[in-house]
Amino acid sequence: MKTALVTGASAGIGAEFATELAKRNYNLVLVARSQDKLEQIALKLASKYKVKAEVIAQDLTEESAGQKVFDAVQAQGIIVDLLINNAGFGDYGTFADRPLSKQMAMVQLNIAVVVELTGLFLPLMQQRRNGAIINISSIAGFQPIPYMSVYAASKAFILNFSEALWAENKDNGVNILVSCPGPTESQFYDRADFPDSATGLNSTTMATAEKVVKETLEALDNKQSTVVAGGFANQIIANLPRIVPRDLLVNVVGKQFKNI
Repeated sequence: MKTALVTGASAGIGAEFATELAKRNYNLVLVARSQDKLEQIALKLASKYKVKAEVIAQDLTEESAGQKVFDAVQAQGIIVDLLINNAGFGDYGTFADRPLSKQMAMVQLNIAVVVELTGLFLPLMQQRRNGAIINISSIAGFQPIPYMSVYAASKAFILNFSEALWAENKDNGVNILVSCPGPTESQFYDRADFPDSATGLNSTTMATAEKVVKETLEALDNKQSTVVAGGFANQIIANLPRIVPRDLLVNVVGKQFKNI
């Protein structure tokens, strides 16, 4: 049986990845901060789908967190066939007015630990000439977003980083995919401190985590480099920067996010 390691596995898209992969007969290594939530999910999936589900409770905003996860996996003799770098968070507001500590933690989680885990597990996959990595970006990565400046920039990094790795590895048996969902049902907006009055952020306009995960895994099966997941409207948003002048685009986006 193959084994998948999923970060941010205690809720939202990460928990849905764990469920879908268990259905596909993957053993699991689930990583997040909450030991209790991870153990509940692991017990449920192991019992229902007859797979092994290990948990690693680790705050990935800590320095060298990726190395700690890697060392824990190696100590158990687990071979990771699929790495899913899903953990991440955003923050809403004018950059200068938001806590710098939160912005730096975002850079650590959204960028640094993704690079670290990829850098640790990818060489082992290359040696076996087999494996896959899914990095979760966002449609926010296709353009600057005022009032979410660090988040959008971090997702642009993941988009470009992942597509470059896809090209480097597509002929050696390792598949790299970057998934760019739009608004998705999750705890993202609460943690990002979006105002309660934010418009357009409800269950009727958001994709389900299940839809995002299924589209992402389908793209991985097809050996794509990139997938914009969650609906056709996201395709339009992702492609606007190709045709709209950048000053105009960032002004329009800025007004939209300022008034939410």
